[in-house]
Amino acid sequence: MRALVVVAAAVAASSATYHPTAALAAQESSADAVMWLQRIYTASDRLNYTGIFVYQRGDQVKTSSIVHLVDSQGVHERLETLDGAPSEVLRSNEEVKCYLPQTMTLKIDRQIGSRPFMGIRADPQELAKYYHIRKGETERIAGLECQAIIFEPKDNMRYGHKLWVDVNSGMQLKAKTFDENHELVEQFTFTQIQVGGRIDKELVRSRYAGKGRDWRIERSGMVAADLASNGWLLGSLPPGYEKVTELKRNVGATADVGHIVVSDGLAAVSVFIEPLTDKVTQAPLGLSRQGAANVYIKRLANHLVTVVGEVPADSVKLIANGVEFHPRQ
Repeated sequence: MRALVVVAAAVAASSATYHPTAALAAQESSADAVMWLQRIYTASDRLNYTGIFVYQRGDQVKTSSIVHLVDSQGVHERLETLDGAPSEVLRSNEEVKCYLPQTMTLKIDRQIGSRPFMGIRADPQELAKYYHIRKGETERIAGLECQAIIFEPKDNMRYGHKLWVDVNSGMQLKAKTFDENHELVEQFTFTQIQVGGRIDKELVRSRYAGKGRDWRIERSGMVAADLASNGWLLGSLPPGYEKVTELKRNVGATADVGHIVVSDGLAAVSVFIEPLTDKVTQAPLGLSRQGAANVYIKRLANHLVTVVGEVPADSVKLIANGVEFHPRQ
């Protein structure tokens, strides 16, 4: 989601000499930026929209279309890739179905506590404790005037972000994420979007459902869980990060994998706890990087603990080292 080299230079330059007027302007800019965050929350909860967006992570670039409908029954989305291998993802509130026609595979999942596409969820005042938040420039995106909002991390436990928000609707139309070296981690941007208005519910129904009976169905078996009751605890977390989801699910051929998600409102980190098998025993231990994500793996109590997220390596390592197992008495 964000270009922080310029931001860092501006901050360094402004800190050289204290100017009361400049300080007051910075406070007003931060307060205004927080207001824009609140507009994003409202827009993602209430607005209908259709559009085409481009997502980039490293060398991977993918174009997709999306239809987002909010009605009396909740939130419905249909997302379809427009290049590469075909795929279709449908969401109806917590239920998510992913159709992969090349392999005739239908994956059925749940997203407990999930949020609409691009919908960030955090108390803006809490975010301000861990990010310098300020307004940036205005820019036209997909033909609409947008206001940039910059999130500069105050520590080395999170990445920087930059969001662009439609000044009329509050919709987030572009986002960038930058690592600790101010290098781009990932970005998405709408190239075409229509916000508001009535959307026919047929547009959020699958084009593959009911076509053929040979779909191989994979269910995640996801259920809410209390892993602490089984002895698994999260000890130290980076400042500002909190546990937002705790569940069990199937991952591939492995059943009952513990899955904990922690977040600071912008960044999210997953903790997977799975029983040791011959396959997972071969997993490389310690810190590694997979594309844009940092990964830390360790063995504990005959289980493999994997922590993964698009956050600095120090964060995943700290979270992984904080995972503890206390056998029930």
